[in-house]
Amino acid sequence: MRLLAFSARFPVGYLRLALLALALTLFTATASAATGSAPSAFVPVDLVAQAQASPSTTFAVIVQGTSGNSAGAVAQQVSAERLANPGPASGLRRKLATIGGAAALLTGKQLLHLARQPGITAITPDAPVRLSGGLSSRQQWPFVSGVAKGWPDVTNSSLGPAPTIAVVDSGIDAARPDFSNGARVLRQVTLTGLAGNSAGDGYGHGTFVGGIAAGSASGYTGAAPSANLVSIDVMDDQGMALTSDVIAAADWIVQNKDAYNIRVANFSLHSTAPASLFWDPLDKAVEKLWFDGVVVVTASGNYGVNGQPSGVLFAPGNDPFVITVGADDISGSVSMNDDTAAPWSSYGYTYDGFAKPELAAPGRYMVGPTPATSTLAVTRPGSVTAPGYIELSGTSFAAPVVAGAAAYLLALHPSWTPDQVKGALMLSARATPSATLLSEGVGVVNEPAAAAAVDPPDPNLALNQFLIADPTGSSIPVFDSASWGSAARANASWGSASWGSASWGSASWGSASWGSASWGSASWGSLAWSSASWGTASWGTASWGSSSLASASWGSASWGSLAQADNASTDAADAPVLDATNELDAEQALGIAIADDGTVTLLPDPITTLLGQ
Repeated sequence: MRLLAFSARFPVGYLRLALLALALTLFTATASAATGSAPSAFVPVDLVAQAQASPSTTFAVIVQGTSGNSAGAVAQQVSAERLANPGPASGLRRKLATIGGAAALLTGKQLLHLARQPGITAITPDAPVRLSGGLSSRQQWPFVSGVAKGWPDVTNSSLGPAPTIAVVDSGIDAARPDFSNGARVLRQVTLTGLAGNSAGDGYGHGTFVGGIAAGSASGYTGAAPSANLVSIDVMDDQGMALTSDVIAAADWIVQNKDAYNIRVANFSLHSTAPASLFWDPLDKAVEKLWFDGVVVVTASGNYGVNGQPSGVLFAPGNDPFVITVGADDISGSVSMNDDTAAPWSSYGYTYDGFAKPELAAPGRYMVGPTPATSTLAVTRPGSVTAPGYIELSGTSFAAPVVAGAAAYLLALHPSWTPDQVKGALMLSARATPSATLLSEGVGVVNEPAAAAAVDPPDPNLALNQFLIADPTGSSIPVFDSASWGSAARANASWGSASWGSASWGSASWGSASWGSASWGSASWGSLAWSSASWGTASWGTASWGSSSLASASWGSASWGSLAQADNASTDAADAPVLDATNELDAEQALGIAIADDGTVTLLPDPITTLLGQ
C-alpha cells in the first residue's frame, strides 16, 4: 500500500531512481559490514553475504569492468587478485569481450577484495541460463533416453556444430517452428518414382520422424535440436516407396554428404521382401553409407505379435553393420525396471543369423509434428493432439531418437567413426531387466553415458575383417559376404572377436551374454543353406521352398520392389508425460532441473555451486 501511495505522488522515473538508490544503500550497508569498507563495484547482497560467511569457498562469477576498461585488463585484474590472495579457486575462466569483463572462479575473500578495486563496476553470479519458452517437453521419452540432458548445451551454445541428419522418408514440412521455420532443413530432395506424391510431406511420416530426431519447437523438442536436416522424399502420400528409390537416396547421400555435412542417415522403413545380406540391394546400399562414414539408423519393424520373437527379416534393419532400433514401452515411468519392448516391436534373428535390434529407444505413444493436411492427420483424427501434432507409435519413431543421439555424439566427438558411435551407444545402454531376451538388444539408449565413453569398443570388429576393396574401383570398401559365409559356416564362434575386448566390461548388460547370443547358426536351418549354391547368385526363389516364409511375402516377379513406412497403426493411448514422481526421478538420474514447462537446466558442477543456497 505504501508503494502505491508513493507512486501516486511521484513520477515513475523518480520512483525507479529512488528504488535503485535504496537497493544500493542496502548493498553498501551489507558490503561494509562484510568487509569493513564499501566496495566500489556492484555485488548482489546475497552474494556478499555468502562470500563473507565462506571466504574460502569457490564462487562462479562474472566480473565487469568500468567503462573503457577492456576484457583483457579485467582478466589481468582477476589474475592479479588470485596471486595476491591465493586460494583453492582456479581464477580466470575466459575473457568476455562484449561486456569488457571476464568469467572467473574466485574465493569469497578474493571476490570481496576485487570488488573494492578501481576499474571493476560489477561482480555477479555466473548463474545457469535457460532459454524461456525454448527447448522443452513434458513427454517422458526425452528423459528416459537422456537426450534432454543435451538441450542446455544447445541453449547455452556450448555444443559444437552438430552434423546433418538425412531423413529418408516421406518428406518434411520444413516451414514450421520444429525446424526453425525452415532454416535447419538444408535441402529437400524428391526421388519417389510413384504417382500421388504431394510437395513437402503428403503422408506426414517424415515430418514426425524429423521432429523426433531434431525438432526444436517449444514443448516438442527432439533429440538433437541443433542438428540440420536433409529431407529425401521416397514415399507417396500413402507411405509406399520403391526399393530402387530408397537405394537412390543412399546414392544421393554418398554424392552429397560432404557438401551438407551428412554424418547420420535415418531409415524408418523396411522392404516387404525377405532379405539376406548375400544379395539384398538395399543392404548393400546402406553398407556403402556406413563404410563411407555415415551412421545408418534403421527401424526393426512392427510385425511382432504379442511380444514374441518375429525375427528381423527385411532390409535395411537386417543388416549387421547398421544400428537397428526396437521400440521400448516405457510403461509410464522413467525407470528401466518396468520397461519392455512394445508388443509389436520386431526382434530376433535375421535370416543370416544376426540378433536384432542392437538397441531400443522409446517408440510407443510418441507425440510429434505432422502437417494438418497429411494422410496420417486426416485418417487418424482421434490421434491429433494439437493443431499440427499427432500421437503415433512404432519403431519408426524409436529410430530417430537414436539418430538424434548419434548426431549429438558426433557434435562432441567429430572424429568418431560409425563403428565407434555404435560401440558407444551399445556400451552405455541401460539394461531392461523386465524385457524378454533380445527384444531390446543390449538395452535402451542412454545418451549422456554414451557421450562420456572414451575410445568405445567396436561391435563390428569381427565383420570388418571381411571388408575388401570395391572391385568397381570405388574408394569405399565393400563387404565380402561370400568369404564371411564360408568362415561362419566353418566356425560358429567367428564373431567372438567383437565382444572379447576388455572395453566392454563396463556395460551394464553383460557383453559375454550378448556376445554368445548376437549370432546364431541355428537360424540358418530355416533356409536350407546346405546346398552348393551357398552365398552365390544362384540362390533363386526355388531354394526358398522349404523356408518358413509366407508365399504372400514374395508376390510376383516384382517381389522386393516395394518398401513401406513402418508404423504401429492400431496402437493408441495417452502419451506418457512427467508427473511429480517421474520428474524427480529424471532430475536425479540426469543431474538436471525440469521446469513446469518442460525446459531443462543443468545443475551446476559442484565446484561452481554457490554454497549456502
